[in-house]
Parts: sequence; structure tokens; C-alpha cells
Amino acid sequence: MKRMKTFLIYALIIAGFWILSDFLINVGINSTYKPMDIANDSDQLQIYQAESTLINGRIKGVINNSPENNIANKYVKLQLFSDNGTELGTRYVQTGNLGPNDSLPIELFFKLDNVKSAKIDIVDTKGPEEEIDLLPRDLTTGEILWGVLIVLMIW
Repeated sequence: MKRMKTFLIYALIIAGFWILSDFLINVGINSTYKPMDIANDSDQLQIYQAESTLINGRIKGVINNSPENNIANKYVKLQLFSDNGTELGTRYVQTGNLGPNDSLPIELFFKLDNVKSAKIDIVDTKGPEEEIDLLPRDLTTGEILWGVLIVLMIW
């Protein structure tokens, strides 16, 4: 019986550490993101999250197609700027074959230093500028926890 109590205490300590570390990791990572200034002239593009850190950033929003102003097979042009207005990079994302009244969620994750503002437009064609690479997605909580576990094991 004493072993079961000891095992239960260890299990509770491990579960408590897991929950505490998960909370602290999420708070630590999300507190490094600062809001970005977004210039958006299109009423068909709603941005609900635009944040950046010193080394990366994320922009999330929704594209809404309307029968009056069809944006099917057009491009969303994302321009990223530093705090002094220097253009750091441009990326085009195709809207695809949207039907009337369809919506398309967009999530753009980028890795650029010191991005403070962005300009987003809907354009007909791509421009000649070289495009930045977007990250495929944000890290999940499980991936972050595995990374922390590996670092703790090495340390």
C-alpha cells in the first residue's frame, strides 16, 4: 500500500510539472509577440491577428469573396516593413478558385527580423520582386514540449 501512495505522489508531481511547464511555455512564447501595424485597403480581407517577434511573425485573417467584386484566382500581396519603413520582403498568396460568397482563411507565418508593419492588398498578378519564404505552420504545443524535454535532457 505504501508503494501505491508513493507511485501516486510521483504521478501527481509529474502531472503538475507537465501542466505548469505547458502553461509557462505558452505564456513565454506568446508574450514575445507584439502587435504589428497593418495597412489593408480591401474590405474583403479581414485580419484578426498580426503579431511579430524579433525573429518571426504571424498574420491570420479571412478572405471573403463577393459577387460584386470577384477575387477568384487573384493574389494577396503581403509586404513586410521594418520600423523605419524599409521593405524587408514580399510574398504573394493565390486566392484560388473561390465561388461567390465563399471565404478562405489565411495563416501566414514568416521568419524575418524586426518586422513592425505590413501592407496587404489584393492584386491581379504577381510582381517581379523576389518572394520571401513562409514557414509552413506554427509550432504545436507537443512540438514545443518535446523541444524543451530534449534541451533539459542535454543540459
